[in-house]
Amino acid sequence: MILARVVGTIVATRKDPRLEGFKLLIVKPVSPEGQDESGYVIAVDTVGAGSKETVIVVSGSSARMAEGCKDKPVDASIVGIVDTVTLNR
Repeated sequence: MILARVVGTIVATRKDPRLEGFKLLIVKPVSPEGQDESGYVIAVDTVGAGSKETVIVVSGSSARMAEGCKDKPVDASIVGIVDTVTLNR
């Protein structure tokens, strides 16, 4: 699982039919402190995340276990919207 922030959306007029009805979001990994990390990920939104929200993203086989993603060509899924992050140091 990774923490990420929603930074954009993807509109695909042609895609695998099994992805019809799914919202595709661009997320940027972030540290627990909220600092940007390198790269971007395109993830299927399963929880109704919005712009600039911090989310939990799973990838690989875990992504295909998210709600509604079974037997779909998905490599990353948003499975949670983060309210707060607390680090115990």
